[in-house]
Amino acid sequence: MFDRISISNMLNSIVPISRFNRGEAGKIFEEVNSSGFKIVVKNNKPTCVLITPKKYEEMIETIENYYLFLEAEKRMENGGADDLLGHEQMKANLNIDSRELENIKVEIE
Repeated sequence: MFDRISISNMLNSIVPISRFNRGEAGKIFEEVNSSGFKIVVKNNKPTCVLITPKKYEEMIETIENYYLFLEAEKRMENGGADDLLGHEQMKANLNIDSRELENIKVEIE
């Protein structure tokens, strides 16, 4: 949805706040559902951006993943070879038998 935002899409996404004052909120929300977003302007200045709940959740998840990535990078920079454990050592530390892992179903998002 936000991958290819052209100038014409951007211009079509602008909604004057006066449309809300005229009771067009329901119609605007329908437009958000079909177009993905709307930019509400007041006195020709953007005051808020309306997006779908699904897109909001996707954006929050992207931000959370980015913070996790930064944390992982920081740990990799600060950690030494002694801080790393191999697969077998990790299983031993957690008392996990390889046979236990064979029947586990993994779901990747």
